[in-house]
Amino acid sequence: MRGLTQGGRISAAVLAIAIAAAALSACAASGSPAETPAPVRAVDVAEGGQDEPVEVLVDGGAAGVDVTFREITIEPGAGTGEHCHYGQLIAVVQGGALTHYSPTHPGGVRVYEAGESIIEGPGYVHEGRNEGDDDVVLWVTYVTPDGDPLAETDLAQCDG
Repeated sequence: MRGLTQGGRISAAVLAIAIAAAALSACAASGSPAETPAPVRAVDVAEGGQDEPVEVLVDGGAAGVDVTFREITIEPGAGTGEHCHYGQLIAVVQGGALTHYSPTHPGGVRVYEAGESIIEGPGYVHEGRNEGDDDVVLWVTYVTPDGDPLAETDLAQCDG
């Protein structure tokens, strides 16, 4: 992946390929109505729209960036705890409703429903909680500077 970056900038196309590759390896056996026939198969496993342009810019310096694709399940009553990120993440809510506490939202809170996408940038403190009765399932792609953790829980390391 580092060969496809320049100054830590990853284009939307490269990010989409990374997401698809990770999703295919995780879900190839599950099948889907959007599955294409062999010998090349592509399965749409997550989709969520954004109303504004999206730019992913993570400066990993000479070390480059890491791209991680993860499924996160948050049980009813549980949450992520307050944290921040060193890079950016793009997530799609696959199930449930995520209550997202962040200074980036008017009033500091927004509820994301299944089928919606979330983009989080670096530095600011936020928290996701499941305040509903069903599991929240998130499919998340993290783009972080090489070697940095996916989430920082030492809030003194966060910008705000």
